Amino acid sequence: MALARLLPRPNARARSSSEPSVARVIAFANQKGGVAKTTSTLNLGVALAEQGKKVLAVDLDPQGNLTMSQGWNPDEIERSMFDVLVHKLPVSEIVRQSEIDVAVSSIDLAGAELALSSMIGRERALEKALLPVKEAYDYILIDTPPSLGLLTINALVASDGVIVPVQCEYLSLRGLVQLENTLSMIRENLNPNVEIQGILATMYDKRLLHSREAVEILKENFGDLVLNTKIRKTVRYAEAPVKGQSVLKYDPSGEAAGMYRDLAKEVLDGASARQHA
Repeated sequence: MALARLLPRPNARARSSSEPSVARVIAFANQKGGVAKTTSTLNLGVALAEQGKKVLAVDLDPQGNLTMSQGWNPDEIERSMFDVLVHKLPVSEIVRQSEIDVAVSSIDLAGAELALSSMIGRERALEKALLPVKEAYDYILIDTPPSLGLLTINALVASDGVIVPVQCEYLSLRGLVQLENTLSMIRENLNPNVEIQGILATMYDKRLLHSREAVEILKENFGDLVLNTKIRKTVRYAEAPVKGQSVLKYDPSGEAAGMYRDLAKEVLDGASARQHA
């Protein structure tokens, strides 16, 4: 596959000891649906919480799957991320506590792009909304919709890094180029510091040659941006949301939970490397 090396290597900057500790904001983004963005956002958040980190997960998808995965019905939520983005409601007023803190979504969020389109500074609505709570958390993880529309752009503008879940198949790999084109425009015009933090292989089945080849293609084209952790297929990821739980709570000693604990270690190791670079 002719995928160019488009993704930049991270630019590290040491944090001064005089700087306040603020959350690292990570968006999970891929314009293709069904690649485990929501699953990864929630379970990485819970795995980081197990490591003693204070985590906020932001449900920026109008489908509200992250919200549902913690047991809440988006159709019954009166105030959500829609009110934060459009009506400037403080994000702290729509955060709900469960395994981690969740800034919840509702069906109203489907109208956010239209409502934001006429606003000045519409691409920075989420960035501004998160500023008052960044010192309260170690990590803010953003689950984005399966598109490169205004909600996803808001997430990328607000973020320090992006984790790209990629299903181990050919068509999913091609979508990386389109995402990087969007990121390039955002770096040029809105957020010069946003970077690809990692490419996460999902739906991996080591028994299938196609899955193994897809990972090799990723590594050939994107090198060390490809995370070592691979999220393998297991029915546990489908069962856990039905119970309103992460897979780490639903099956804490299972293989599925272990994968996201491994991912959390990679994310934490990467953060340490950046701070000391």
